[in-house]
Amino acid sequence: MTETKNPYAASGVDVEAGYEVVERIKKHVKRTERLGVLGALGGFGGMFDLSQLDVKEPVLVSGTDGVGTKLMLAIQYDKHDTIGQDCVAMCVNDIIAAGAEPLYFLDYIATGKNVPEKLEQVVAGVAEGCVQAGAALIGGETAEMPGMYGEDDYDLAGFAVGIAEKSQLIDGSKVKSGDVLFGLASSGIHSNGYSLVRRVFADVDGDALLPELNGRALKDVLLEPTRIYVQQVLPLVKAGLVNGIAHITGGGFIENVPRMFSDDLAAEIDEASIPVLPIFTALEKYGNIKHEEMFEIFNMGIGLVLAVSPENVDKIKELVDEEVYQIGRITEKTDQSVIIR
Repeated sequence: MTETKNPYAASGVDVEAGYEVVERIKKHVKRTERLGVLGALGGFGGMFDLSQLDVKEPVLVSGTDGVGTKLMLAIQYDKHDTIGQDCVAMCVNDIIAAGAEPLYFLDYIATGKNVPEKLEQVVAGVAEGCVQAGAALIGGETAEMPGMYGEDDYDLAGFAVGIAEKSQLIDGSKVKSGDVLFGLASSGIHSNGYSLVRRVFADVDGDALLPELNGRALKDVLLEPTRIYVQQVLPLVKAGLVNGIAHITGGGFIENVPRMFSDDLAAEIDEASIPVLPIFTALEKYGNIKHEEMFEIFNMGIGLVLAVSPENVDKIKELVDEEVYQIGRITEKTDQSVIIR
């Protein structure tokens, strides 16, 4: 009698490969454990004990995001070990912008064909991002969906939860005219604008050494993972030194900077003070993009902007363990919310 193939396997879903992924990622999840984690990987829900934390008036702050079409480059270049950090960064940087400390993270990976070795690389990147953010990876989901995705394709999204003392929340109400704007450097394009990026470099080999990129291969620059700012910024928040924070993502400076202050204020940005990264010079050149439009799309070398009272400027410079850039100031609004000079 002929043995009948497992009907689920016949439909393209490999359950055994799913089990293998879980086993492979356990060691990566282990790296992210922190105070408050309950239970173990594999349960129906991730658990976190807030009573372990010393917060008197706790406010939970959540964020969710993916990495957009940057994923298509990871797939194209067959490099999957950093894209997970991008996913974590896009969530936890939003959380720190509200003044909250990231507590835990969950990921969701959907793929056309479950390849355990590849998905382990993705989750290893997620775990690295969680370690940098001080967040625990307490759960996730991997879905094999043949027919929905091609065999080599996958999608990645995440969800993070953080906590803040109610009195330390950053909601824009503390920002005032005269505040100084500081910028923290980005690591590159981060995780937005890649539909345009891919169009600009569609005919350029990933191994190309463009003169603007200072000897680095294009694919390495394009897949540089998004920087995570939690460890640098959280101590400033807890010390009460920051009035507002803007995470510079899709929409660049023009859309994101005004999100940290009220409608009657504006931001004046000194372009000369921004350490523009080589990749943005290349994008502007090869994409024939208007210079002013670059600030409406990309971070241009600044991934996070802080609004700080003048009396706290020196303290900020002392406490941040890297170079921070004084890039402008808050003013009363006239006709524009962001003026780049």
